[in-house]
Amino acid sequence: MHRHGYKGTKFHRERDQREALIESLAEALIIHGSIVTTLPKAKAVVPYVEKLITKAKKGDLHNRRQIISSLQTISTAHKLVDEIAPKLGGRTSGHLRIVREDNRRGDNAEMARVSFVDDLKEAPVAKAAKAETAEKESEK
Repeated sequence: MHRHGYKGTKFHRERDQREALIESLAEALIIHGSIVTTLPKAKAVVPYVEKLITKAKKGDLHNRRQIISSLQTISTAHKLVDEIAPKLGGRTSGHLRIVREDNRRGDNAEMARVSFVDDLKEAPVAKAAKAETAEKESEK
């Protein structure tokens, strides 16, 4: 069989299991902010979540419903749209980063950490408030 035109890796799983794996990794990434997984799984989950973030930044009802159908729980979809997406407004793409970790001890598999590039703990409103107070102090 030829190798041309096959996109993505199979992870030795059937299609429904593979889709469930990617959905659960995306869910964990949204809930916790960063995850540690094997390098091929990290490379597979990043484009999936990037597309969800792009839909979440639009934030209308249609895109919200598409995000709900792409994740396992509704609360995670609402967290992505309502909490995470507004904090990522200054960036058009490249919201996630993959950092290689040490190999796993048992089977020497390459591990990687997937995390958001921007700090999600700082609220954009707090940054604006700090900037305004700094400007007022500098005027005095």
